[in-house]
Amino acid sequence: MQPTSTWRHWLPSLPVLQWGRAYNRDTLLGDGVAALIVTIMLIPQSLAYAMLAGLPPEVGLYASVAPLLLYAVFGTSRVLAVGPVAVVSLMTAAAIGQHAVAGTPAYWAVAITLAFLSGLMLLAMGLLRLGFLANFLSHPVISGFISASGILIAASQLKTLMGVKAEGHTFVELSVSLWSQLGQVHGLTLAIGAVTVGFLFWVRSGLKPLLQRLGMKPRPADVVAKTGPVAAIAVTTWLTWALDWQGQGVKIVGAVPQGLPPFTLPLWDLGLWQQLLVPALLISVVGFVESVSVGQTLAAKRRQRIEPDQELVALGASNLGAAFTGGFPVTGGFARSVVNFDAGAQTPAAGVFTAAGITLASLFLTPALYYLPQATLAATIVVAVLSLVDVSIFRKTWAYSKADFAAVLATLLVTLLQGVELGLVVGVAVSLALYLHRTSRPHIAEVGRVPGTEHFRNVLRHAVVVSPQVLGLRVDESLYFANSRALEDRINDAVASRPALKHVVLQCSAINDIDASALESLETINHRLREAGVQLHLSEVKGPVMDRLRRTHLLQDLGGRVFLTHFQAIDQLAPEVAHA
Repeated sequence: MQPTSTWRHWLPSLPVLQWGRAYNRDTLLGDGVAALIVTIMLIPQSLAYAMLAGLPPEVGLYASVAPLLLYAVFGTSRVLAVGPVAVVSLMTAAAIGQHAVAGTPAYWAVAITLAFLSGLMLLAMGLLRLGFLANFLSHPVISGFISASGILIAASQLKTLMGVKAEGHTFVELSVSLWSQLGQVHGLTLAIGAVTVGFLFWVRSGLKPLLQRLGMKPRPADVVAKTGPVAAIAVTTWLTWALDWQGQGVKIVGAVPQGLPPFTLPLWDLGLWQQLLVPALLISVVGFVESVSVGQTLAAKRRQRIEPDQELVALGASNLGAAFTGGFPVTGGFARSVVNFDAGAQTPAAGVFTAAGITLASLFLTPALYYLPQATLAATIVVAVLSLVDVSIFRKTWAYSKADFAAVLATLLVTLLQGVELGLVVGVAVSLALYLHRTSRPHIAEVGRVPGTEHFRNVLRHAVVVSPQVLGLRVDESLYFANSRALEDRINDAVASRPALKHVVLQCSAINDIDASALESLETINHRLREAGVQLHLSEVKGPVMDRLRRTHLLQDLGGRVFLTHFQAIDQLAPEVAHA
């Protein structure tokens, strides 16, 4: 074997090696333009989300460098932009608020520890290929949780927009505290915040069409529109300095340290780790679900795909990188990833260029942020998170599934009234409880033959032919411990009400699995039917299910037979029905 072959054999199969080999000048141009746009967007977002998490604004910049670099090496999405996001920042503040006072070095140290634990969990889940665990978070629950978090985040920023002091971690606490402070509203601060909010909303929807009407091409117009938050920061910062708004009571960001992200270590306190395990797990799962959802959506548009388990590894590495460079928990952001996609990013190298841009901003631009009003950053957060609120999910779930509507409503209300962690746990619990309730009462249809065909359909929905001596039942669920008793009851009722019954045929076309409890139920059904002079038959049993049944005594003790199709069963047991 040649040395190069040996090297390739031992070389890790990293995603960066797949897209790196085909990198060219055109790809570089697309990644460079996208990185410029995302950097402009990410700088104000990073500052704002760090303050939302209760951390100094520069921490947001620190959390946007190493994670981007590490995701470029390990991530499978070509356009996902990793960094601080609103929901994870809120969950971070809720998780560490009880361990330290916001804004203190101790608080920052706990945030670093939380990122470290989250990174370890994500990395372990990826190596163990546990990406499927995210499936327990249904879309309605995630939608309700993110919508409630958006409302909660917006409410938490009202105190900064109003220039008052308000406390509370729930929507009710915040509302009551803000109401009591209405008489203390700082007029100039409120004006800055309100005008900035209005401007940013207009920039999102109105600036690009206006520029195009003025003759600008779509691509440059889109780039200019994305600079709206930067323009708001620049203008309000200059006005604060020029008009001495600080002296009139407007709160500013103040001195932002200048320099590269520092090397930091988590706190090696096992007691603290135990208290942070559950919050770290919730942050990890929510971040992973949000990241994978965005990544899969954008990858599908280019006929690409991502690997969920590898994404766990990439996000784990990104959070570990954040922990060792003074950051806090991060994940793939929806807004910046969409912007990255629309701007023409072709590979994760766009993230590398974005990290370089953030580094330059940390080195040279932070002194210019001294006079930045905190109300401007609050306005940036409010505009960003209100786009997360999905009101339509309530109408859709109410019309389609009352159970999903109940899960959405429960998640939203508990998140608003009790906090983000309990809200997410309750949402998952309600979803699982509703699933167990629904599957414990499976749809069991009596089927008959559609005349002139070999198809069998529900006797309540179609004009079909049946025999009084044969009962055909189709169970539309897998059989497991929670619903096996329902099948027993249905068959017992049929035997008691049909004196002429001689055969029961279970059509198993919808049964994907039979657990041990359900197997015992089938054995009990077979025994009772035999004592009553009735034979139990099976039809259309799927291969994997049959493989497991062959390892049991059920098929040996079965009173009847196993038929390949339901039509064959009826042809043998009730020929007058099969040929009617």
